[in-house]
Amino acid sequence: MSGLLALLDDIAALTKLAAVQVDDIAAQAGKVGVKVAGSVIDDAAKAGAKSAGVVIDDAAVTPKYVQGLPAARELPIVWKIARGSLFNKLVLILPVAMALNIFAPWALTPLLMIGGGYLCFEGAEKILHLLGPHDDHAPHPETLDAAHLEKSRVAGAIKTDFILSSEIMTIALAAIESDNLWIEGVVLALVAVGITAMVYGGVAVLVKADDIGLRMAQAGRFRLTRALGRGIVRGMPGFMGAISAIGTAAMLWVGGSIVIHGLEGFGWGWIGHQIHDLAVLAAAAVPAAAAGVTSWIVTAALDGVFGLALGLVIVPVVTLIFAPIARLFRRRKAA
Repeated sequence: MSGLLALLDDIAALTKLAAVQVDDIAAQAGKVGVKVAGSVIDDAAKAGAKSAGVVIDDAAVTPKYVQGLPAARELPIVWKIARGSLFNKLVLILPVAMALNIFAPWALTPLLMIGGGYLCFEGAEKILHLLGPHDDHAPHPETLDAAHLEKSRVAGAIKTDFILSSEIMTIALAAIESDNLWIEGVVLALVAVGITAMVYGGVAVLVKADDIGLRMAQAGRFRLTRALGRGIVRGMPGFMGAISAIGTAAMLWVGGSIVIHGLEGFGWGWIGHQIHDLAVLAAAAVPAAAAGVTSWIVTAALDGVFGLALGLVIVPVVTLIFAPIARLFRRRKAA
């Protein structure tokens, strides 16, 4: 009997010890969880900041896809594009980016450079379109009914978003400092959801700002409210033009920067070094308080000049070679 009591006493002691160990494990897991969460948030913030230029471009490009469509369809169209963008990032791009990062990390830089070249091409093409007439092979609004025009616009926006989202996700992946596969996946998912919400939330505000301003001007209870509404209505065309210009500049700046940094990885670092040296000289020529801003402006401007030059080289290649091949392929597929 005494032996049984001793055994039960030992079991009780072991149970208490196990409980203490479980508490310690739980406490340690909690601490680790907090650290991991902090790391995820920190990495997500850094990754989002690195891709800011492409985000600006994404936000600037999207409003054009709702121009000329009924006002009642603007927000539904933005929502459709946002869903397509989220699908692009989470379902198509994230798994591929993670797989490449694991099995073929060497491929990330060339792919990123191809995307950067595309941004340079888009930016240069926009500038050429502003400077002179051009052939537009896209369907004109008057040739499509509202439903088909909306479908065409949404499809075009999601296709453009795929390129920009690929750049955002690849830049974000390169900025993540953790080697943990799960943390990388969670950070990329956070970046995807956060940037999509920010971009298309901003786009929704932009496309409805004139309607809000008109309502304020017509139904505002106070003179100041009505005056503010009239100011919004008058100012939105110019503001949208400025956003478009910023988007074009961001395309060239980001695209040029991506290609320059990619070239450095292949031993062609002299372009980046020259830009860095010029930025340092410019920063040394201004007061210390303005040195950082001056260095950034000079670097971004020279990256943009390089991006424009590269884009001007790519435009005729795409226009004279790839575009006819693509049209021939579409005609054969339709036949």
